[in-house]
Amino acid sequence: MIRPVFKSFIQPSVSMKITITKIMALFLFVAIPALIIARKSVYAASEKTKVPVPISTPVVLNKSLTYSSLMYFNSGLSNAGLPFNVFALAMKGFSKLREQEQVGADSILTIIDMSKSSRDKRLYVLDLKTQELVFHSVVSHGRNSGNEYARQFSNRPRSNMSSLGFYVTKGTYRGSNGYSLKLNGTETGFNHLAEPRAIVMHGANYANENVISSKGYLGRSLGCPAVPENLNKKIIDKIKDGNALFIYYPDVNYLKRSKVLNG
Repeated sequence: MIRPVFKSFIQPSVSMKITITKIMALFLFVAIPALIIARKSVYAASEKTKVPVPISTPVVLNKSLTYSSLMYFNSGLSNAGLPFNVFALAMKGFSKLREQEQVGADSILTIIDMSKSSRDKRLYVLDLKTQELVFHSVVSHGRNSGNEYARQFSNRPRSNMSSLGFYVTKGTYRGSNGYSLKLNGTETGFNHLAEPRAIVMHGANYANENVISSKGYLGRSLGCPAVPENLNKKIIDKIKDGNALFIYYPDVNYLKRSKVLNG
């Protein structure tokens, strides 16, 4: 009588074997995957807490980074919302103008990204020598180019539209819009009539961020890149006398036919 009872302890019944099998299967198919997922979560969390590489070190870490890439990040243009492809085009055009000795090697480069809403700060003034973003401001487009967004561009007189392409800044004068900056359009067919059209940079009360809150978008000009009156003289004095200014929009016709970008 004792032997069968003892044997039942050392030899599990069929039902007990099934239960043990179920427990092992549960461990294999539930517990182990759960442990793996938990481990991945811990790893992901640790990745998020890693300290980012300082912006001053990429040249050491990656020698393939270009001069333009370094300037783009070091100047803070990435944080200011200027897409790198727009900056790269601006640098390409600047290099061409410099080769033609239309601008100096240490020039100030001004970029106006017309693909952005007029509610945004889409004017960028960059000091190429110090790699510093000197000004970041709202700027108006022509009234016939669009309302909040500029969608149409023209080089025609009395079109009241903005004109795309590269300009070289000239001297200043005082006119009906106060302190203003003459612009020489360098691209035939796109902006070469800037001077006859009186396309200049000037200050305007409608080129003010306060207008946005009441109107929904920035006030518009007759084609001039108008800037806030409180920044007008400061910006003009920084970029005048032979510096490059680039008005960008992803217009296929311009990007294909621009001799500054493709020459």
